Amino acid sequence: MESAPVSGGPIRSKVLLVGQAPGGKEPQLGRPFAWTAGKTLFHWFEDSCGIDEELFRKKIYMAAVCRCFPGKKSTGGDRVPTAREVENCSRWMKREFEVLKPTLVIPVGKMAIELFIDYNGLSKIVGRKWLCDFNGHKFEAIPLPHPSGASPWPKMEPGKTLLQNALDEISRHPAMQSIVDSR
Repeated sequence: MESAPVSGGPIRSKVLLVGQAPGGKEPQLGRPFAWTAGKTLFHWFEDSCGIDEELFRKKIYMAAVCRCFPGKKSTGGDRVPTAREVENCSRWMKREFEVLKPTLVIPVGKMAIELFIDYNGLSKIVGRKWLCDFNGHKFEAIPLPHPSGASPWPKMEPGKTLLQNALDEISRHPAMQSIVDSR
């Protein structure tokens, strides 16, 4: 890992968004989803839930499977954290669940989804609500594809429709509704 940990800040929320790991810009900017993928992600939430980036950052706790930038691959793009790196960071996620007791978890991308749900392809996972248990805590998870743009999946069928179904499920979830109502 190549950077200091990146955190979304001390937010008390029943909604927890979990990504894979910060990208190269996030450590410099000091917040998760601060670059290209974040622009797409926050656009999704503003369009579907009416929550802009500022409100999202104030009301929704953001975490990651790994807390530090893993570095670049020799072929370009961000390196996927190793199993050992994931294990080294796992205590943080376990503690966050103990403290926050989220009722809605939004795993973003394959690595985050695999932490909570048996992964067998985005088309079989995205677009629906899952009852999950993590470290003895039960919650609902509504997975999203990664918004990086590296994959065209969210822009073509069935991904486009399944992404919208997932965002609709998120916007209707009671934990998200309480955030929308608190504006």
